[in-house]
Amino acid sequence: MNVIVTVQEAVTAFADFMEPTDAELDAIEREMPAILADVDLIDAQIIAMDHAPNEVDTRRVRRALARVLAERAKLTSRTAGTIPAGVA
Repeated sequence: MNVIVTVQEAVTAFADFMEPTDAELDAIEREMPAILADVDLIDAQIIAMDHAPNEVDTRRVRRALARVLAERAKLTSRTAGTIPAGVA
C-alpha cells in the first residue's frame, strides 16, 4: 500500500515570502491603466476577428491602440525618473 503524504507544510513554509510586497502592489496599481488599455485592445481585436471586419471594427481597434499608446507614454513619463534598486 502506498502512503500519500501531503506536502502542505513544505509548500506553505514559504508562503509569507511568496506574497507580493507593498512596492510590487504599488507598481501594479500604477500600471493598471496600461493593463486595462491592453485588455480593451485585445477585446477589440477579438471582436474584429469574430466576423468580417467593417469600418466600426477598424475605428474600435484604432481607438483602442491609441489608448494603449497614450497610457504607455504616461506610464513611461511617470517612471522615467525612478530607477529600481539593483537595475542600474
